[in-house]
Amino acid sequence: MKLEVLRFSDGEDSTSGLLFDVTNERRFLAYTLEDEFRVSKKYGETRIPNGIYKIKLRKTGGFHQKYSSRFYDIHKGMLHITDVPGFEYILIHCGNTDEHTHGCLLVGDTQNNNMLEKDGFIGRSKNAYKRIYPAIADAIEKGEEVLIEYKGL
Repeated sequence: MKLEVLRFSDGEDSTSGLLFDVTNERRFLAYTLEDEFRVSKKYGETRIPNGIYKIKLRKTGGFHQKYSSRFYDIHKGMLHITDVPGFEYILIHCGNTDEHTHGCLLVGDTQNNNMLEKDGFIGRSKNAYKRIYPAIADAIEKGEEVLIEYKGL
């Protein structure tokens, strides 16, 4: 499975994007929100660099415990973006503004213009997460390599 994050708007405090499944043909999955670009990384306030990374299931940590309860019917581990130079514990998860990202990728079904709202905003995040999570987690559990590519326009 191959996913793609297409970053299309660099705001003052956030980055707006689109998440696609590009395994066979490009299929839109969700809107995305991340922290802003910085030349020098600032912990918890910087998006990860463009590149291709593996996604694995992370079955430890606070988010895993929280999501095991919140999404008990589908949760198998956090979607963990691995081997990102200079970053640790980059996850795909729910949230609404750049204050919720901490370097991670938020997903949602609606999105506001991050040029008008400095922190950006995505809505219906829980719905988007519940919709996209099962296919990605199942692919990982079946032993498929799951990749995610981050790139700009």
